[in-house]
Order: sequence, then C-alpha cells, then structure tokens
Amino acid sequence: MKVAVTGAAGFLGLNLLTALLADGHDVLALDTARPPMPAGQHGAGTLRWGAVDILDETAVTRALADIEVVHHLVAVISLRQEDPVAEKVNVHGVGAVARASLAAGVRRMVNCGSLASFDYEKGATVDEGSARSTDPALPVYHRSKYGGEVELLKVIDAGLDAVICNPTGIYGPLDHPDRLSRMNQSLLEAALGKLAASVSGEFDMVDARDVAAGFVLAAEKGRTGHNYLIGGHRHDLFDAQVRAAELAGRRGPRIRIPMRVLEAVAPLVDPVARRFGSDSFAPAALENISMSPVVDRTKAGAELGYQPRATEETLRDLVAFFAASGLLGQAAVS
Repeated sequence: MKVAVTGAAGFLGLNLLTALLADGHDVLALDTARPPMPAGQHGAGTLRWGAVDILDETAVTRALADIEVVHHLVAVISLRQEDPVAEKVNVHGVGAVARASLAAGVRRMVNCGSLASFDYEKGATVDEGSARSTDPALPVYHRSKYGGEVELLKVIDAGLDAVICNPTGIYGPLDHPDRLSRMNQSLLEAALGKLAASVSGEFDMVDARDVAAGFVLAAEKGRTGHNYLIGGHRHDLFDAQVRAAELAGRRGPRIRIPMRVLEAVAPLVDPVARRFGSDSFAPAALENISMSPVVDRTKAGAELGYQPRATEETLRDLVAFFAASGLLGQAAVS
C-alpha cells in the first residue's frame, strides 16, 4: 500500500516510518527537515522523501496523487499563551492537508491530535467524550490542536474519510540523539546522574512505538470522524527518572520538589529562563505536570485492538537506546 507521512522526520514520524516499512508499505515521507533515514529499500518496504510546505494545498495535492493513506503528524508544540506560528500550522495546516487529501482521492487520513485538545480538571478522567479545549484562557497549543480537529471535521463533512488519534505523553527509543523529545531528555539527564532533584507528578506515558502502532490500527479499523485516545500507563515522572538512572547504573534524583513550590517561584523565574531559551517554567509547562488527567483508553482497545507495552519495557529499551547512541558515556547499563 502507498502511504504518506507528513512530519516524517520528527520523533513520532521516525517511529511510524519504521512500523510502516516493517509492514512492507511504499512510504512517501514528507518533511522539510533533514531525513533521519535514507531513501530506498527497508526490508519489505520502500521509502522516498519529499519536501512540501503543508500550507501549500496545491503542492500537497500533487504529492498525494497516488497515495492511499495519509498520516498527518506536523504540529508546532508551543508552551506560550499565544503563538501565531502554532496557530497557523496546528489549525490551518490540518485543514490544508485534509483538503489536499480529498482532492487527491486519498482513501483515508489519520490526523495526529493530542490529549491537550481535551479540557480537563486536575485529577479528572478523560475519554473521547470529554469537554474540548475551547476556553480562550487555555494555552495556544491546547486550543490550536482542537482547532485543527474542527478544520478536519469540515472536510470530513465534504467527503473525506478521516480519523483522529490523540496520543498522551510520548517517550521511548527511536528518537533523534541530537534533539531528544522533552520527556526523553529529562530521562537522559536522570540516567546521566545529573538530576539531584526533580518535580513529582503523574503522567500518562506512552511508548512512541505503541503510538505508531495505534495510528496503523486507526487507519485500518477506526470509524470515520471519531477520536481515539492513544495512551500508555500513568506513571510518576520522578519514579521514572529514578528507574532510568538505576538502569544506567547511576543514582537518580533524590529530592522531590512539591508542585506548589514551583508554582510559587515560576512567575519570577520564567522571564529569566526565557532569556536563556528555556520554557520549563512557563504556565503551560507547569500545567502539564500539575493537571495531568487519568486517561481512559478503553475505546482504542475495544475498537482498534490497541494495547500499550509495560512502562518497564519502554524504560529498559530507552536506556539501551541512550547507550547505543553514545549518550551515556561509561555507564553500566543493566
């Protein structure tokens, strides 16, 4: 089958390409970034690359001329309250790719949404029927990811067959060693023994390989216009960092920083941190820690047959990936 992946050079894109090629598909990888794997034969599948601006509907339509399934992954992750670029890419980019897919005669589109597109209270349980992120007070990423879904639904009404997958906190191996995802970077720092202290907060953490598998299942079995929460397991980030350090033969963080302490100092620290290129103390960053909901992934399990692997397996594979990538120095990986 001929499959296209937008944002193919990213963390999730790399994992999805790997899964699709392993299944023997002819994959068109679309991204303006440097390709993370060479074009050509990969086992039973073949890979070719193309550089296309997803906001250029005409160019995207041409690129998708012989494609059967499109996985749209392109997004701008922003922790700012307002971000015009994130708004343009996350909202209008989805609409542009959806309209191009319809015009090109694509059989199905799978759109990468986010848990952030659901509005939730602290400690609440979220499922596909939960309230959506329409409150103007929410950070731009939350609002724009839901806005992209609204644009997609308009094109579905016009005849496009599409489904939406909403992953939770993605981590795990098959990342880019020189630009790790935010969660992977925190786990690497722990594995290097660099974290004496860390904040305690529970997240739904999902292996990127499982997210890729969920997208493939959604393309095959998902119901048109439906959302599927692609989650993993709820785990304390502090405990995950400690375990990553143990697996690397190093000592992990020892001091748990209460969230109330971070929230108290954030207004003072955030402006300074931003001057050094860090958004770790932005309101949205702290919200991700303090407001993380319980995720009900029953629908994905029942309708798609989706089932994530255990957290321990992902952490072991991730630390092994760090070691194989030369990121752990002389650490004794167990």
